[in-house]
Amino acid sequence: MNRYSRLAPVLLLAGFSIAGACRSPQPEPDPTPVINQDSIDAARRAEAERLAAEQRRRDSIANAEAARAAAERARMDSIAAESRRMEALRATVAQPIYFDFDRAELTSQARSALDQKTPILRANPNLRIRVAGHTDERGSDEYNVALGRRRAMAAQRYLASQGIAETRIEIVSYGEERPAAMGSDEGAWSQNRRDEFEIVSGGDRLMSPMQ
Repeated sequence: MNRYSRLAPVLLLAGFSIAGACRSPQPEPDPTPVINQDSIDAARRAEAERLAAEQRRRDSIANAEAARAAAERARMDSIAAESRRMEALRATVAQPIYFDFDRAELTSQARSALDQKTPILRANPNLRIRVAGHTDERGSDEYNVALGRRRAMAAQRYLASQGIAETRIEIVSYGEERPAAMGSDEGAWSQNRRDEFEIVSGGDRLMSPMQ
């Protein structure tokens, strides 16, 4: 065997070694991801709790707004009811009374109307009123002024007999000067033979009579 035959296996082995050394290393495959179901479930529960908390917050805001709106409605209803109560009391005080022709005596209807005013005057001691006597157009100016005064005084005396101080009741007569109805017939005259009542002071905050 010659020298070249003995070297051939050595050279062949060296060639394989060099080829192996020059080959690029192969990357390792990515590890298979591990699914942690507990973490996923925990994240879902946390999100559900967050959404529930947000819903509770919105519900709380809505409930507070509804409560405020209800309170405001109740306040406005109370103001409206108080306004109606005050207007009813003032209307009762202001209700006129009427007289027969050429008379200053109180009719039963007039006394009934005065009886409705009396409890309001008693419940409001600072309330002062003015009674204005009126007549129809028949008769002289002087006579009608005197008749109107007698009519105002009749109401004043009646209220005084019910315990209302006369000092709280002013009187004035306009005679035929301020008719409530225009015309020269009994329909107009009957409306003009009257006492009118006006609150002078103390009517801003009226108390209702005790039941």
